[in-house]
Amino acid sequence: MTSKKKFTESNSKYSVGLTTASTIELANNSSPFQLEFGERLTSMIVEYETYGTLSKNKSNVILIEHALSGDAHAAGWDSNEQAKHSDRMWRKKKPGWWDTMIGPGKPIDTNKYYVICSNVLGSCYGTTGPKSINPTTGKFYGLSFPIVTISDWVRVQKLLLEKLGIENLYAIIGGSLGGQQALEWALRYPELVERCVILASSAKLSTQGLAFNAVGRHSIMSDPAFKNGNYYNDTAPISGLAVARMIAHITYLSEEGMNKKFGRRLQDKNKLQHGFDIEFEVESYLDYQGKAFVERFDANSYLYITRAMDYYDAAEIWGEGNLIEACKKIKSNVLIASFSSDWLYTPTQSKELARAIVRAGNAVTFADVKSPYGRDAFLVETKSVGRLLKGFLTGGEKR
Repeated sequence: MTSKKKFTESNSKYSVGLTTASTIELANNSSPFQLEFGERLTSMIVEYETYGTLSKNKSNVILIEHALSGDAHAAGWDSNEQAKHSDRMWRKKKPGWWDTMIGPGKPIDTNKYYVICSNVLGSCYGTTGPKSINPTTGKFYGLSFPIVTISDWVRVQKLLLEKLGIENLYAIIGGSLGGQQALEWALRYPELVERCVILASSAKLSTQGLAFNAVGRHSIMSDPAFKNGNYYNDTAPISGLAVARMIAHITYLSEEGMNKKFGRRLQDKNKLQHGFDIEFEVESYLDYQGKAFVERFDANSYLYITRAMDYYDAAEIWGEGNLIEACKKIKSNVLIASFSSDWLYTPTQSKELARAIVRAGNAVTFADVKSPYGRDAFLVETKSVGRLLKGFLTGGEKR
């Protein structure tokens, strides 16, 4: 049964309460979906969640974009908590990944806005991906699943909105990889997006970021259990995926934050074991993160999503290498927030994007939030991010 604490929180006047994901078919044999690199999907299901009430004129829609390992469950408490499906077991322990921001009276106020969040193509959380069955073969796609891009994700989301009868967005909001999706929305569909919020993100991933993703994928694909992605009827490559997550998790933090949280403290009360098992608290933390991740995520999905992350370069896609030219397409009011200790999507990169938008002649609000939490700050710095979002979303509203 749901604990008393969870029951209280799910029924709080500040919570969207218990939520249930919906699925929708967006492609089939008679209406396939064309991917950016030329392949077609003749079967495509998308999972999504909604919160709040759609206004009569459908002008209050906010689309939330999740980061690399996120999903459509952005707020509230999953009504399927007691389900024993392994992909959902982790949700029993906590609410949606951005529950601090989404709900009645919260910065993304569901008393005012109709909020939608969907899983990206290639996901392992209900949207079609490598873990899905290929209708042509009757077997799991595995690595036969086509390569997908951020542009594909955004076009899928546009198709989802069309199916829901929604033509325009009051706002698009995303952090990290989600921020790049938000940017792509503002570039690809400038007439449809009134406000665009980009948190802890930039117009492209840095060379260092490419390197970290490459090492993570190498770890997965080098695991003997990987079997060229054909492991669904056997043991999954959990060791390789755990190491990939450990590597990635380091990029979510900062040196300042790690020093403050762990320092060089030993796991066993300042007593060295003189071996190669876990000695330091930071080792234990990363080990826990890796083990927890493999219980809820798919290794193949990790490959596809990080590769989509690698490929995205807004300047190349929209400006022939010139970011200012690319940003001339934007018509939205834009909020960009960087975080001082983020060393993957750095404040410098965020400022570069903000300057490009200004030089392109468009409106932009920029904030560099001082925080020791690295890229995770957009999830952790609730008060600062909340103030920015609330001010930006309500500014210029028609009363």
